[in-house]
Amino acid sequence: MQLTSCGFHPVYGVNKYTAIGIEEHLAAIEIGDIPDREGQFLRNALIDRFYREGRPANPLYKLTVSPISESRRDLDVTIDSDTTRGQLTLKTNISLIDKQTSKVLLQRPLRSIASYNILASEFANRVSEQNTRENALNGLARQIEEQLALHFKHVQ
Repeated sequence: MQLTSCGFHPVYGVNKYTAIGIEEHLAAIEIGDIPDREGQFLRNALIDRFYREGRPANPLYKLTVSPISESRRDLDVTIDSDTTRGQLTLKTNISLIDKQTSKVLLQRPLRSIASYNILASEFANRVSEQNTRENALNGLARQIEEQLALHFKHVQ
């Protein structure tokens, strides 16, 4: 099925209107260090998403990610004041900088929210919370990739 006159253009891929595809733009981004363990996890997730053929020798852009802030809150509190569900919120800010001009091309605040069950076992709670944290960090990585892809799509 062709969608020729609807105005739809895929984000990824090269066509007659673009010189290079979005993946090439993403591969030309230097990902700056992100503080803390969560930042290291997020940076590694971004490296996996952007660098399909290795890190760029001469990156055109630099991505800076602010330290990740984390907050937790209880969602479901029983009559006995026991909590059975928790919510984890991760927040950060990103900036895409042109390395030649030092001009900020894109700035965005990002947020990822995930929830988890709180169980009777402390070990199970720690595992569940860590799994939820990793899911939320992967959600941030996905959002960063989407924001950058849309930016590059609109400037072409």
